[in-house]
Amino acid sequence: MKELINFPYRHVLVLGLAKSGSAAAKLLLQNGKYVRVNDKNTSQTDDDARELMVLGAEVITGSHPLSVLDDIEIIVKNPGIPYEMPLLEEALRRKIPIITEVELAGNLSTSDMIGITGSNGKTTTTTLTAEMLNESQKPAKIAGNIGYAATEIVQSLEKDERMVLELSSFQLLGVQTFKPRIAVLLNIFEAHLDYHKTFENYKNAKCNIFINQTEDDFLIYNADNTTVSEAVKEAKSAKVPFSLKKSVTNGAWTDDTSVYFKNEKLIEKKNIVLPGAHNLENILAAICAAKLSGVSNQAIFNVLTTFKGVHHRLQFVTSVNGRLFYNDSKATNVLATQKALSSFKQPIVLIAGGLDRGNVFDDLKPYMENVKGAVLIGETQAKLTRAAREAGVSVIETAESMKDAVEKAYHLSDVDDVVLLSPACASWDQYSTFEQRGDMFIQAVHTLL
Repeated sequence: MKELINFPYRHVLVLGLAKSGSAAAKLLLQNGKYVRVNDKNTSQTDDDARELMVLGAEVITGSHPLSVLDDIEIIVKNPGIPYEMPLLEEALRRKIPIITEVELAGNLSTSDMIGITGSNGKTTTTTLTAEMLNESQKPAKIAGNIGYAATEIVQSLEKDERMVLELSSFQLLGVQTFKPRIAVLLNIFEAHLDYHKTFENYKNAKCNIFINQTEDDFLIYNADNTTVSEAVKEAKSAKVPFSLKKSVTNGAWTDDTSVYFKNEKLIEKKNIVLPGAHNLENILAAICAAKLSGVSNQAIFNVLTTFKGVHHRLQFVTSVNGRLFYNDSKATNVLATQKALSSFKQPIVLIAGGLDRGNVFDDLKPYMENVKGAVLIGETQAKLTRAAREAGVSVIETAESMKDAVEKAYHLSDVDDVVLLSPACASWDQYSTFEQRGDMFIQAVHTLL
């Protein structure tokens, strides 16, 4: 068991169960802490709750009484819980520190962590980086906002293993001393303003990925993104840029035909199998992280000539009577859907919609030139209908279920068309996760076969 260091707190409230809360609570219990768990949306009979009670935690479910703060010295919060909830407002009034589970993982880690964040591309870049490390016999495990909780994975790391963390703004907002050896800042665009309230707050949360780095650490950043380039000026770490638009002497870049790291040509673009021009940014970022970690050029080449993408991120599902079905359920904001639409030259039938966060979707309209039809789902149906109509989409339909949406999209499509699920919205109005939404899409597609 790895021991928490520089963690002087004895009485800890874990707010929210789920995978990160359960993992954090177990770690704290193993380190001899008094742990109180509070979750409104579960019950005492929940498997995780029962297991934690057996291990010695006090578990309070069904509501968030202010009494759960009594004697508490620090709160480990589920990243998705907003700070505006009365319990957290009272905690802030009492000056109780609030962290997220990745802060605990950083406290435990003795390896060279790689942390990756950005408005879009985190999952692909995280997966690519880990694939490159493993291909070069430099063992790596993925955790954070993808896969397993960071505190769970960090305890299983062998001596020479690295942890590659996908980090959301929600997670990064709750860090105090956390710092990865290699930080990656892919891009910053307007997103999650329902949670962060202002773009400045959102940007500052993202920048927490490098806020504690020193000159001995590395910060990989997108030199083509103005917000990112301005933000990293404050960083103390060694800066490593990547760019699609210009050559950079200390990072990764492209020209019309090839991909380079510093002065080395690594691969010709035609040999890269991952679809979508936007994925070149993710590839360049992963190359930087890999090269800084000692990965060989051959390992990078091997991954880029075989890696076809991750589940729910422009994932090719299958072809049905000449129609190509792509699952991009992880496109939970407008920017992600813009990039998905830009990835195809052939006509598209778009399935989109979901949780209404106040967006009007006007920024999608310039990207809908190839959209011949749209099938819209969820709370944002009306808003997306207006945007699609104003963009000149000729046929627009709505659907109440994913199966219905897939069937309607199929009938709107022709041979060689792309049927693309790219919602531009979070899933929580109809599905518990974007993964569940994507799985329902895949299941519905296979019923057409």
